[in-house]
Amino acid sequence: MKKVLVICTGNSCRSIMAEALINAKLEGVEAKSSGVRASGKVNPMAKKLLEEKGIWREIYHSKTLDTLIDEHFDLIVTVCDHAHETCPMFPRPIEKLHISFEDPSSKEEAEYHKTYEELETILLPKVKEVLRV
Repeated sequence: MKKVLVICTGNSCRSIMAEALINAKLEGVEAKSSGVRASGKVNPMAKKLLEEKGIWREIYHSKTLDTLIDEHFDLIVTVCDHAHETCPMFPRPIEKLHISFEDPSSKEEAEYHKTYEELETILLPKVKEVLRV
């Protein structure tokens, strides 16, 4: 099982959606997510969308990087520029992938769907390619 850590600034929307998509759609890959400055809550619109898609899990929650820093990951994915620029050093070398997605927070519901679709069509194939799964 390959392990992926998805990081964004607040760990409330994009990284949670990416975590859920990877876990639901990529066989042989387990994802977790965290925030550089975690908000402490999941964006309600992101949660609603993931529930509608049937891929929401109650274990998804906003968390800080220090809660996961000692876990083994095969790939670190940053989904926003701030997380990419401030991504901390890990105890061992880990391959990194950066693709920035616009934050739909505080926007119309259609923007959440757009971000979800972009994560699915852009991020998932790149993760598969990098991990060779």
